[in-house]
Amino acid sequence: MLVVIALGGNALIKRGQPPEVEIQRQNIRLAAQAIAEIAREHRVVVTHGNGPQVGLLAMQAESYKQVKPYPLDVLDAETEGAIGYLIEQELCNQLPDKQIVTLLTQIEVDPCDPALALPIKPIGAVYSETEAKQLAKDRGWAIAPDGKGYRRVVPSPEPRRILELPTIKLLVKVGALVVCAGGGGIPVIVTPAGSIRGVEAVIDKDLATALLATELQADALLLLTDVDAVYTNWNTPEAKPISRTTPQQLRNYSFAPGSMQPKVEAACRFVETTGNMSGIGKLEDAAEILKGDRGTIINLLDCCDLPELFPYLTSKCG
Repeated sequence: MLVVIALGGNALIKRGQPPEVEIQRQNIRLAAQAIAEIAREHRVVVTHGNGPQVGLLAMQAESYKQVKPYPLDVLDAETEGAIGYLIEQELCNQLPDKQIVTLLTQIEVDPCDPALALPIKPIGAVYSETEAKQLAKDRGWAIAPDGKGYRRVVPSPEPRRILELPTIKLLVKVGALVVCAGGGGIPVIVTPAGSIRGVEAVIDKDLATALLATELQADALLLLTDVDAVYTNWNTPEAKPISRTTPQQLRNYSFAPGSMQPKVEAACRFVETTGNMSGIGKLEDAAEILKGDRGTIINLLDCCDLPELFPYLTSKCG
């Protein structure tokens, strides 16, 4: 099977942790162990988030007044390279006989996308309400609630086309484990003349991953984060995990924008387009999610209605 695995930013830097390299390295080591367990049996492509890291770079860039701050597309590229390097290194340690490749990935967006004028994607650290309001005043940031705190939010346009897709396909075909489309890829526009230039935005990592998995015709898409499943009524006494569902059923619920909602949307798009399974859950449960034993499993039909379509889930269907 070809499995596309998306590592959420909160799986690489846990909430409340400073985005220091050694902390990231420790978390990525655990992520690499979970990925390696799957990669020993299946072909794997890995994507990852970059929200905390790109926010940190943006703050560092603004603190140095001798040059203009780097635009978000350049910071996206920097984080994609840095995080990809750490993931690749740890995967090489876990899979010494496997070819691991990190690929900077440009993803085309529509210059007329209304999302470019609507900042909703959280990046950077979590602040108290007082800190966030002061930063918004001092730096001109848009801010929004995120869990119990606040974060900077930036535009997040829809991914339309992966420019390096032929290269990714070639690498997968020869058996390489590819780390790509990190942080949602580098957002670019392509002019009518064919020239490429970056856009001041951050593409949602989960939607970019769904596009990638669809274009690769992956057999499964795993969206891994720091929670064990998708919940209804999240953060309330009535919270309840969803173990198995369909896109149609899942779309009846509301989820937090910029957090679980993009994962749900990405999973639904992939399943609806390919007819293959998607799973959402905790990083360390990756192999069990693929088997259908943990997390939230999304299929076109309930597996018990048509188990022969999903042989890796039949153990749950009696």
